[in-house]
Amino acid sequence: MLTKELESQVNGLWDKFWSGGLANPLQAIEQITYLLFMKQLDDRDTKRMNDAKFTGESYTSLFAGQYWAPGSQESDSGVPKEALRWSNWQTLPADQMLALVRNQVFPFVQSLGGEESAFSRHMSNAVFLIPKSSLLVEGVKTINRIYQELENANRFIDAQGDFYELLLKQLSGAGKNGQFRTPTHLIEMMVDLLQPKLGQRIADPACGSAGFLLGAYKYIITEQSSDQQVDDNGFLRGSSGDKLVDDDLKKVLASQTFYGFDIDATMIRIGLMNLMMHGITEPQIEYTDTLSRSYNEEGRYDMVLANPPFTGKIDKGDLNEQFELNTTKSELLFVERIYRMLRIGGTAGVIVPQGVLFGSSKVYKQLRQMLVDRCELRAVISMPSGFFKPYTGVATAILVFTKGGLTEEVWFYNMQSDGYSLDDKRNPLKDKNGDRDFGDLHAVVDAFHQKKKNQDRKAQHFAVPKSEVESNGYDLSFNRYHEEEYEEVVYEKPKVILEKLEKIESEISDGLKDLKGIL
Repeated sequence: MLTKELESQVNGLWDKFWSGGLANPLQAIEQITYLLFMKQLDDRDTKRMNDAKFTGESYTSLFAGQYWAPGSQESDSGVPKEALRWSNWQTLPADQMLALVRNQVFPFVQSLGGEESAFSRHMSNAVFLIPKSSLLVEGVKTINRIYQELENANRFIDAQGDFYELLLKQLSGAGKNGQFRTPTHLIEMMVDLLQPKLGQRIADPACGSAGFLLGAYKYIITEQSSDQQVDDNGFLRGSSGDKLVDDDLKKVLASQTFYGFDIDATMIRIGLMNLMMHGITEPQIEYTDTLSRSYNEEGRYDMVLANPPFTGKIDKGDLNEQFELNTTKSELLFVERIYRMLRIGGTAGVIVPQGVLFGSSKVYKQLRQMLVDRCELRAVISMPSGFFKPYTGVATAILVFTKGGLTEEVWFYNMQSDGYSLDDKRNPLKDKNGDRDFGDLHAVVDAFHQKKKNQDRKAQHFAVPKSEVESNGYDLSFNRYHEEEYEEVVYEKPKVILEKLEKIESEISDGLKDLKGIL
């Protein structure tokens, strides 16, 4: 989490772009993301060159050689790629800086990865929209100040991630496009529940800014790192990846592990840059409506992590004909899509509105029956409405299921706190000693992996046999099976209460007499 001072600087940068003519919030954050990406290219390339010198390995810099921008004449000698480094052009006079970034640096960024890469394809129609040199200068200065403060603080948490998270919050604040994002601590919790492994194919059918894919990547890198430390949300994370030495496995992680889909071209570009800025060199994110006729991938992925949009009813005309559920409700169709995407033995963690757990219509029951009868429904984790404020007040739940498994019993957990206040401010909670209170974030993960099959229905978590779930119409709501514990209150007999009242009345009367005597 950024300090208040850093938050102020990030918000100030946002305001400058907003007032500088980029009134569309997605356009503003996209332009800021381009600048972040340019800085990260320089920083990461410099680090890799230094590491290569230290280890004796070979490494060819991204900025080696000449660059010819589109439209260059054959006689042009091009520009040295070194001139396209952030550290080199950031000190240019304002007008020269804007001209170079617009005409050379940005086209160079668009070409990264080669013509066949997902990044280049989706960046081909991107446009550099920063209109004024003064706005570019302010953006560069602010980004440099923020990174300098983070470096001075010697923070373990990835600076880029912190910075970027605060920018993403702006998408849903004050009516700025209403983009829905999943808080990082909930992503970390879900990733720790599913524990992705190196070599698995991991997907998100509605990936947005790719937060779940990034969360899975950080978990896998942590397993391959010696520098593990507790992050701001209390989870163990590492970033060095020093244990991953096999070049083939490195390639698998970089290009054959993470797959995302979305129908917003701008968010796809943001998601691609988000992953690449964190070290995933070849993320696979495509412009695809995974509910449509054009998407038919089935049985392909080892893991799916998602918080799909709950947009209500969608156009039935383009729905994939293979769906079994006869509905246009996206919250139901996305769960079936995720089920279909998984290979046999693959596991999913998906956030749904709690209405999915107990909806009484035929299609709701049909979906729940699919999860219980065709999968191992491993967990139903209920979350109160405040977890996604200020974006939405809808109460949600996490479903964890493995395709093709056998459900013998369903494990229920009722989360009451995620370590933040349940109001719109969502401030971090503190315990009585002033330390961070993480609520149920880690308790639910520990209980899930310890497989505590608690049969006490008065507890916060317990397991329910499949037969009982079936007999209750496949209802998956926590309250259906939870037993309230009532404490018997023993009241005194009326005669005793009257005697006490008379005694009090007598004491008051005596007190008034004494007071009159004094006066």
